[in-house]
Amino acid sequence: MTVKPTNFEPALPPALFEQDQTNPYLAKAIELREIFAVDAVERDQQGGRPSDEIRRLKESGLVNLLIPREFGGEGQPYSTALRIVREFAKVDGSLAHLFGYHFGPIQNAVTSGSDERSAAVLRRSAEGRWFWGNTTNSFSKSLFGRKVEGGVLLNGDRPFASGSHVADYLMVAWEDEKTNARSFAYIPANRPGITIADDWDGIGQRQTGSGRVFYKDVAVRDDEILSERPKDPSALLIPQQQQSVLLNVFVGSAQGALIAGRDYTVTKSRPWMYSGVERHSDDPWIKRQYGELWTKVEAATALADRAAAAMDSAYAKGGALTAQERGETAIAVASANVLAGKVALEVTSEIFEVMGARSAVRPLGFDRFWRNVRIHTLHNPAEYKTRNVGAWFLTGDYPEPGIFQ
Repeated sequence: MTVKPTNFEPALPPALFEQDQTNPYLAKAIELREIFAVDAVERDQQGGRPSDEIRRLKESGLVNLLIPREFGGEGQPYSTALRIVREFAKVDGSLAHLFGYHFGPIQNAVTSGSDERSAAVLRRSAEGRWFWGNTTNSFSKSLFGRKVEGGVLLNGDRPFASGSHVADYLMVAWEDEKTNARSFAYIPANRPGITIADDWDGIGQRQTGSGRVFYKDVAVRDDEILSERPKDPSALLIPQQQQSVLLNVFVGSAQGALIAGRDYTVTKSRPWMYSGVERHSDDPWIKRQYGELWTKVEAATALADRAAAAMDSAYAKGGALTAQERGETAIAVASANVLAGKVALEVTSEIFEVMGARSAVRPLGFDRFWRNVRIHTLHNPAEYKTRNVGAWFLTGDYPEPGIFQ
């Protein structure tokens, strides 16, 4: 039996995966999410710089979310920033990535204790509503510093410099050209000698500016170079911070793809000729597959929430955080990251099966969800996080603190 398409457009169920809008920060994020959604497909296809969107973020004050109130910020828990990352990722993985990574240098300054340089940067960042980028790639040994009177001169480049193309300030890392010792500093993005290539050409995260930044005799003053941090457990949470951002990009992308797929399915999709139903959404196959996808996303969301709570708890302990507590946080974040990446890859691919052939065209842009997730998961293989979790489960040993664990 051949079933003719109908013009029936049923009312959609209530909004899914919505967060608590009594929280003013989440409410503002949801408002911005709807604005970002309007041209998300077009901006993804164009790539380049999301300058207007970054301006809106700065005007909203959300860029100051994690700066303590004593320095002029909002003093909110880290989990609030992660939930906002998730909201943005529902429509735009690039902006979610940029917003989450913006807080890397800020959290580094927040957890530096009584370091007056960090305190001064936090005050100035809050006052100016700075947006942060970074050129600190851990794998690249391509930027070197030469000591000169009053500071250091930097020459070389850094790849994967997310956010540099829209940043007011950068966190930069380099190796000493003689000793190979690594140092860090906070410097303005427009400092003479810095060239932001903005040459990122990945298949996903098209507006993150994750390309190269070149340094030619860039002067860094002694008073801009950060002091070496103590190696206590609280100072070793940077990997978990980065992993938390990524896993919430994954979860938000999966949520957004599932919502977009559901909306398209119930309003646009046509039933298969042999299905025996008049509406695509009445096909038992479609119901079963959406049920499975929703269940997977709910599970990933639950683990993401648990990991966010673990991060809040770890940050709240500050210098009193123990090695065991740091390890527990690492396992919570790694577990959530593994599941979030796996689920996001499945959902962002399988929505095409339930939407149908007409959904797989460039103007609709549904492919952006998969491309964004795919490129991030390649930069951070789940295999090694899974092994860490498995080793802990078998032996009770936590992963040795490192760049990605």
